[in-house]
Amino acid sequence: MQQAYCPQCGTKLRKKFLENEGQVPYCDQCKDYRFPFFNTAISMIVVNQQTDEILLIQQYGRKKNILVAGYLYQGENLETAVKRELAEETGLTPTVIHFNRSKFYQPSNTLMCNFTVVVDDLEDFKVNNEVDRYAWFSRSKAQEAIWPGSLAEEFLLAYLNEKN
Repeated sequence: MQQAYCPQCGTKLRKKFLENEGQVPYCDQCKDYRFPFFNTAISMIVVNQQTDEILLIQQYGRKKNILVAGYLYQGENLETAVKRELAEETGLTPTVIHFNRSKFYQPSNTLMCNFTVVVDDLEDFKVNNEVDRYAWFSRSKAQEAIWPGSLAEEFLLAYLNEKN
């Protein structure tokens, strides 16, 4: 969904051709192009190196198993956000971070970037107050337990299909 009004002055935007870009929202009041803006977030398939199990969590009173995830801070790169969110929510430190894929999620206007994160030292594992429940699942059990129809399921199934 493209923005309809200028975030600077509130004027209704119109499409205007910009060389090398095509039709871009334009503000006649500010005399400037307004490229669409959106949120960026990361999600991760956390894999225990010793057991090859996958971590799924439940949050905010919802009884749905999802992946560890979070939004990027302004100026933060994806890998830093992965490390920060993993540490915040689980206390864990990744030994491997691998980018899997991304998908734009329209309901929250968010570009979701998915990673595989391998952890091997579970000594510091402790979920924070954002996580209601967690469990480590075998690959087949994770596939059964993940929230059906969710973006988390889509990312997990793609990961599992690539690993088979």
